[in-house]
Amino acid sequence: MAAAQAPAPGPDKIDPKVLKTALILVVGFMAVIFDTTIVSVALHTLSAQLHAPVSTIQWVTTGYLLALGIAIPLSTWGMRRFGAKRLWMAALAVFLIGSIGSSLAWNVDALIAWRVVQGAGGGIMFPLLTTLIMQAAGGKALGRTVTIVVLPALLGPILGPLIGGAILTHLSWRFMFWVNVPFCVAGLILAARYLPADKLPAGRKPRLDLRGLALLTPGVAAIILGLSNAGSSAGFAHPSVIVPLVIGVALTAAFTGYALRRTRRNGQPLVDVSLLSHRPVASASAVLFFSGFSLYGAMLLLPLFYQEVRGASALTAGIMLVPQGLGTLLSRGLAGRLTDKIGGRPVSVAGFVIVAAATVPFAFAGPHTNAWLLALWLVIRGFGLGAVTISVMAVAFLGLKKEQISDASVVTRMAQQVGGSFGTAVLAVILSGAVTAHHGSLATGFDIAFWWATGFSALAVLLALWLPSAPRKPADPPKDQDPASASPARVVHR
Repeated sequence: MAAAQAPAPGPDKIDPKVLKTALILVVGFMAVIFDTTIVSVALHTLSAQLHAPVSTIQWVTTGYLLALGIAIPLSTWGMRRFGAKRLWMAALAVFLIGSIGSSLAWNVDALIAWRVVQGAGGGIMFPLLTTLIMQAAGGKALGRTVTIVVLPALLGPILGPLIGGAILTHLSWRFMFWVNVPFCVAGLILAARYLPADKLPAGRKPRLDLRGLALLTPGVAAIILGLSNAGSSAGFAHPSVIVPLVIGVALTAAFTGYALRRTRRNGQPLVDVSLLSHRPVASASAVLFFSGFSLYGAMLLLPLFYQEVRGASALTAGIMLVPQGLGTLLSRGLAGRLTDKIGGRPVSVAGFVIVAAATVPFAFAGPHTNAWLLALWLVIRGFGLGAVTISVMAVAFLGLKKEQISDASVVTRMAQQVGGSFGTAVLAVILSGAVTAHHGSLATGFDIAFWWATGFSALAVLLALWLPSAPRKPADPPKDQDPASASPARVVHR
């Protein structure tokens, strides 16, 4: 008698094969997340030790973000052309080379150049991680699956500032980049050994959409450059801000029209923006974009608040922000289960309400506010952040075919990337203007900026109402009918 097969996992449980794939990918991806969060606390130290003005050192971050934005759209084509495993390992190898080069940089120009190399590798990895895990999940238990996808992003804000602060306090800044090497090497070994081999379809290989590439990548790069300049120039009314933004928006709009025409002619554009006609993708992208104001913008304010208003060092500020990361981790399991059970809309709305409520105390905080009380509010705020991130990301992949997931990953990642840059720039401008208007009072300026962050979170609640709720589950087949033979029902989003 044949051995009994192991029962398939239920529709609300993560398949062990999916979990294995996710963990292999997460190991390598931790390098990208740690690098982003560690470098963010090191700019002033780099400026002093490399003898470069802050305006030049800012390009250590700006160059990385520009390369990241340019590389993101290439992941879909690269996956179809070379295969997911090959592309993942190549991108991770590029990030490893960029990390080693950054650690050995002999001056600020070399550091910026190697950071661009890092961004090119990281830009491919961001959407590819989501694509591979979501394709492996096959549309099942999306809420729980997303809790794995976002795990690196949740651990980064906890451990990154701590590691970065400790390195800057006790070691050379070069060790910030050596931290990435063990993750990259382990990720390459695990991927080579355990990821399934690529099975590319026979026939003609997909060609790179050069016209789309020429429109979209400089368009995204120009938008990110303009927004970065807005944050550093403390305003949008500067040619260095207006010109890149106008060029970027025009190129992106031109790409959108071109891509839609190409799709109607059964062509394959660089990114399939026609997916924005699918409500889950469109609504999730809009919420992710606007979350740049309510979530990422405030994350710019918090470390600055601890350093500028409360006089904390970089290491101490990193320690002070750990409670927010812990709150985000605490929400993972509950947010994933609720998203699978009741849908992303109510979970996201509740998350934004929590974020708004937990930001208000910082609008009243000052140099002598009880640190433990602020830590408690950070835990609560982090809990809301986790609920929003998990629920919105899960919604984006509702009802998609396997071949559409890679394009949806790119669309949502770009919305998040540009929205984060936009929100950070807006709140940086608000903070600078408030400090100037109140004769250099940092405490008052931060109070006003936190009130704006609270208002953006409240507005995000309204936008989150556009998200679809739980899909109606198809009726069970009659008891005398084989479930596998039942015709698939159309999923309807409420």
